[in-house]
Amino acid sequence: MLKGRNAVVTGSTSGIGLAIARELAANGANVVINGFGDADAIEKERVNLELEFDVKAYYINADLMQAQATRDLIEQSVKALGSIDILVNNAGIQHTDLIEDFPVDRWDAIIALNLSAVFHGTAAALPYMKKQGWGRIINIASAHGLVASATKSAYVAAKHGVVGLTKVTALENAGNGVTCNAICPGWVRTPLVEKQIEALAQKSGIDTDAAAKELLFEKQPSLQFVTPKQLGGAAVFLASEAADQMTGTTLSLDGGWTAR
Repeated sequence: MLKGRNAVVTGSTSGIGLAIARELAANGANVVINGFGDADAIEKERVNLELEFDVKAYYINADLMQAQATRDLIEQSVKALGSIDILVNNAGIQHTDLIEDFPVDRWDAIIALNLSAVFHGTAAALPYMKKQGWGRIINIASAHGLVASATKSAYVAAKHGVVGLTKVTALENAGNGVTCNAICPGWVRTPLVEKQIEALAQKSGIDTDAAAKELLFEKQPSLQFVTPKQLGGAAVFLASEAADQMTGTTLSLDGGWTAR
């Protein structure tokens, strides 16, 4: 479906980002993965992408909390791949605290990575996409880009910002072959969510299985976690011809969270 396309996925050395990169590669796209982690483990994932899916795969490290580093990632990716057709802005971090107790450095870091990096990556990629008359920008927002939860002020603010930026990007590029959409996952059992499960288990004096069920019960009516592979499938759809006229939208994969 995506054979010959070139994709960049930020925050893709593990978890959701890696699953998205794998699904894009499985559908024929060459990929650049990006993120932190053990160098040997990252190289193993990069090689696996090439061997399993017969595509080109590159790893480019960049501190996406820095504006120029984010823009440089796009430039380096274009040099490696030859072009950029698909940009998936996925990288993100989390911290929970009451607003009055929220550490300023944590607020700044979350806004920088979860929101500003989306802006800088998009701004750097758009000229290439507009010149070739085709592009897909896929922003990984969150159910928290549509609704709020207590103690997550920075994350909710950033993800709401991503949804707004998605709409502006779509409007500015309507009709020129470049689309921009946001995927809004509910609970996905990533390392970030695993930490919340463990904290809930400790606070409530229950095991992690019970804590996971309690976490789901509060927000996600399906009582099932969204899988990274499902999010990868959604990204493939948004990059396909079937989504040519889908732009400026939010695609919720949240087990009914935002239907309430």
